Amino acid sequence: MLAAMPRLVDWDLAERIGLRFMPKGPEARPTDAHWAVQELRELAQLARDPVRELTGLQADPEHAPAVVVDRGEWIRSNVTGFALALEPFAASRADREMNPAVEAVGSRLTAGQLGGALAWLSGKVLGQYEAFSPPGQPGRLLLVAPNIVHVERELDLVPRDFRYWVCLHEETHRAQFGGVPWMADHFLAEVQSFVALSDVPAMEFLRRFGAVAQAVVTAARGVPGPSLMEAVQTPEQRAVFDRLTGLMSLLEGHADYVMDEVGPSHVPTVATIRERFAARRTQAGTVDGFARRMLGLETKLRQYTSGSDFVRRAIAQAGDQGFAQVWAQPANLPTAGEIEDPDAWLRRVLG
Repeated sequence: MLAAMPRLVDWDLAERIGLRFMPKGPEARPTDAHWAVQELRELAQLARDPVRELTGLQADPEHAPAVVVDRGEWIRSNVTGFALALEPFAASRADREMNPAVEAVGSRLTAGQLGGALAWLSGKVLGQYEAFSPPGQPGRLLLVAPNIVHVERELDLVPRDFRYWVCLHEETHRAQFGGVPWMADHFLAEVQSFVALSDVPAMEFLRRFGAVAQAVVTAARGVPGPSLMEAVQTPEQRAVFDRLTGLMSLLEGHADYVMDEVGPSHVPTVATIRERFAARRTQAGTVDGFARRMLGLETKLRQYTSGSDFVRRAIAQAGDQGFAQVWAQPANLPTAGEIEDPDAWLRRVLG
């Protein structure tokens, strides 16, 4: 565990809280659990060729090996990743005069928020690419076995088909970050820019605290309103958040597009999986619905649909080669507005 940035986040505390409150995984016999892990490893490897053939993105075979993990390892990975990503920001604050008592309380409060969010998400995430990794080390592709098994049981799906379908989605993310040389550095820089703009005067902090309280109230009531993420943003941060939203919509939508294109020839029950999984995304229970609205995860759910529509319309109008210009340089990435209006992206990037 990284011991850096004691003033920003108490990372050890965040990890302990996440592990303490993460939900238990589904019951499974040791032989069934072993087979699920083994099959996920094999399917992750099997997904590489069809993703490469469709997308044209080829990651180094040694880049981001697929690792099957449990919920605890997923939490540890994310705490370590956040620490690596935010360390430069903490270093830039080190020479400022800080009130030690305020810093200590702040770092523990932030740790509590982060640990709680990771604990909740640890029971939801099926897979993830480690976008934040030590310099010179490729990130890993994480497949969260307990969650995959839980969903396939909940939706009564053919286990091998669903596991392969998930691997196709996650392998696409490996190809995006491993096959686009600048992607990882660009994503990290955008996240760091967003965090660096969060250092605000006391009066602005109080104003935003009121906005946070309002966001919690509106989320609890289920009425439209800003999410917690949106409530704490400064105007400068909103510009960065707009770019990040466009990027994440592209990455998630592109992965969904790949699943739908590759699925019919590799996953016999893909139509059933898509139908039941899409319904599951939109039918969260009361507690889940509140958490999603408050954290802004409803936006993430929309990213799948909007991003996939963007990719399909861009390819339909510009062809595979035209769409591939999105990976040529960061300036070619769509904004959040262009995700909703692919014609605007086509005019800007392809003339």
